[in-house]
Amino acid sequence: MDLDAFLARPLVARVATQGPEVRPVWFLWEEGCFWWLTGPYSRMERILAADPRAALVIDTCDLADGTVLSVTCRGTATTVPLDRPRALRKLTRYLGSDPHTWPLRFSDPLNDPATKLVRFTPDHPPRLRDLSW
Repeated sequence: MDLDAFLARPLVARVATQGPEVRPVWFLWEEGCFWWLTGPYSRMERILAADPRAALVIDTCDLADGTVLSVTCRGTATTVPLDRPRALRKLTRYLGSDPHTWPLRFSDPLNDPATKLVRFTPDHPPRLRDLSW
């Protein structure tokens, strides 16, 4: 499996910011960056304003055959204004193509002017690694 095919799957990334704080995020991989939503419901914007350095890991483990695939990278994360089409592409990956069926906790923030995107730019191009035993 290549990197883009792996990152196109609706996987969960774990993001570590300084502190350290680690949190799971749904992400979108586009234009060489990882993107996820943030807003007033999260301290993410304040944390990144104080120190934008972050690390991210996305991995899978198939218990049936022991296959472990992983993408790990370090970089800089900044909040940017909401790009609604990008946010919709991200949510569609996880919730399906019909926004009318999404739980309101996912669709309502798109109408909140305080909702933003986080753009995580890796220091180096990510690599998909097979860490199977």
